[in-house]
Amino acid sequence: MTTTAKTGNPDTDTPKGHGFLELIDVDHVELYVGNAKQAAYYYAAAFGFNITAYKGLETGCRTHASYLLEQGNIRLVLTTALTPDHPACKHVSLYGDGVKDIAFCVKDALAAYEATTSRGGNGAMEPSEAEDRYGTIRQSAIHTYGEVWHSFVDRSEYKGKFFPGFEPIDPPVNRINREGDCGLRFLDHAVGNVEEGKMNEWVRWYEEVMGFSMFKHFDDADISTEYSALMSKVMSSGRGIIKFPINEPAPGKKKSQIQEYLDWHNGMPGVQHLAFRTDDGINSVGELRRRGVEFLHLPDTYYEIIWDRVGEIKEDRAKVKELGILVDRDDKGYLLQIFTKPIEDRPTLFFEIITRRGSESFGKGNFKALFESLELEQERRGNL
Repeated sequence: MTTTAKTGNPDTDTPKGHGFLELIDVDHVELYVGNAKQAAYYYAAAFGFNITAYKGLETGCRTHASYLLEQGNIRLVLTTALTPDHPACKHVSLYGDGVKDIAFCVKDALAAYEATTSRGGNGAMEPSEAEDRYGTIRQSAIHTYGEVWHSFVDRSEYKGKFFPGFEPIDPPVNRINREGDCGLRFLDHAVGNVEEGKMNEWVRWYEEVMGFSMFKHFDDADISTEYSALMSKVMSSGRGIIKFPINEPAPGKKKSQIQEYLDWHNGMPGVQHLAFRTDDGINSVGELRRRGVEFLHLPDTYYEIIWDRVGEIKEDRAKVKELGILVDRDDKGYLLQIFTKPIEDRPTLFFEIITRRGSESFGKGNFKALFESLELEQERRGNL
């Protein structure tokens, strides 16, 4: 959520005033998937990620295989189980492919673990060290909503590619990305879905355990249609490097997208979507569409009324409409955003592509149009 390189040097990378954890950045996001090799190819070919490192049987790991994918300042790790007792095996069986860990780069993994567990956090992995010829990485982890972890990673004494046990690779699919750049730069935010009545509980958890504060709040009057609604609160670390909206379903005539997610996620809260920031929404969305990425469809009437509300923008309006990009404005500027359809067969995880031209909001003016598009997809799936 910052464009700072992930060197993990606390003396140069940690901004002051970012809370007691002194979070440097999002270090990486790990997803448990059914077949990491195939998933890595899909993320590379469709979304422009380069596959840069691997851990598995060939590197001496007998329990799981993991692929490191990179683009801009974004690091994704795709992990699949090689044995039936690895936790990824159960996770994929129950919930499908999805986010397991949103990891933070910190100056001290032990201190972060002790600080958060002393404030009520539930430990997931006690502080540990991993070494190889490139140095030492220290890490720890706590549980957040559902099956998701927050790991704390101290890279200050490590010069390797990613983690001990990973070896650099450059498979042929990476050539696709040398021929055309999708332009995704860093993780703007990650959205979690929780059960009805649980949003405020997790808001308090992020405040008390992580030292976050509430950045914005949207209720069912802001995010609703004739049929469905949700409520959302956006949690932010320190000066805003890291933002986590937390959604819960609200009562409506029919099933909301949040409840659909929970139903197909076996009733378990989890990460609904990852928002990737780009500096050029037109080029990024154009390249993603060229690669075959499917986005939600907007009614043409959306563009008949949007410009009176949004006003002038830098981008060509005709191109914005052609690509199906949503536009919104707040008191600090405007943003462009677009949402993919679910990236797997279960209607759970999807991605957002966002460009910010000063705006710090999340597209409040687009909520109604977005919800109506989502409801059309839910209806096609028989889940509305």
